[in-house]
Amino acid sequence: MPLLELDDVRVRYGQIEALKGISLTVDEGEIVSLIGANGAGKTTTLKMISGIRPAFAGTIRFKGEDITGVPGHKRVQLGLCQAPEGRGIFPGMSVVDNLQMGSYAWQGRGGKGARKQDFDRVFELFPRMAERRHQMGGTLSGGEQQMLAIGRALMARPSLLLLDEPSMGLAPMLVTQIFTIIAEINEQGTTVLLVEQNATQALSMATRAYVLETGQIVRSGPAQELLHDEAVRAAYLGTGAGDQAGQTAEQGVNPAATKPDRRPRAE
Repeated sequence: MPLLELDDVRVRYGQIEALKGISLTVDEGEIVSLIGANGAGKTTTLKMISGIRPAFAGTIRFKGEDITGVPGHKRVQLGLCQAPEGRGIFPGMSVVDNLQMGSYAWQGRGGKGARKQDFDRVFELFPRMAERRHQMGGTLSGGEQQMLAIGRALMARPSLLLLDEPSMGLAPMLVTQIFTIIAEINEQGTTVLLVEQNATQALSMATRAYVLETGQIVRSGPAQELLHDEAVRAAYLGTGAGDQAGQTAEQGVNPAATKPDRRPRAE
């Protein structure tokens, strides 16, 4: 049984249909990537899954239960949490206070010991957050703010972590670091649904992937197959099958690699 299942889900903004009946699954333990051009509906998909944007048709199932009408804060309690596009941290609050906001769903459960374990996990994944624990979120660098946003989501103890454009606006070295940490989070047992415009990075680390165009799923399959698909490469990776070898050499990509230390540089 899939951890997450979308069945013919539709979303509207006024009279505009942003999602036109999409269906996808995410199995426990996977990293699934959703790629597509700007305006394709990727962020809308995550907002719909997390309960920020309602679906007007179709079904959303999580852990086998229909959550289509469940409000967003209840979905967090069920184990579904999002690190949003643009980070969305609280700039006037310290790192520690931002992280505590992520654990509101667990307040009163597990005691101080459980809260300490959550903090320890985040600080182990993001040592910079431990160093900056008393610093205001708004004074952090862009990469540090992205770390804080992901750490805050992890404080909710998600079974499924939704990541929206985690590499946006980051220097290549930080992009590599963020994706290494995402892989580590997955190895620790958290399933990941990743929206990422850097399609090479997204496909290189994912188990499976979906391609979204104008609110519709137009292609899906094992991520490595899509990474080598001529149409996908031409549309989203900036290269066709004919110059794949040259592009691979230029970017340092090992197409068969999924380990963090062998991923390509940021585009």
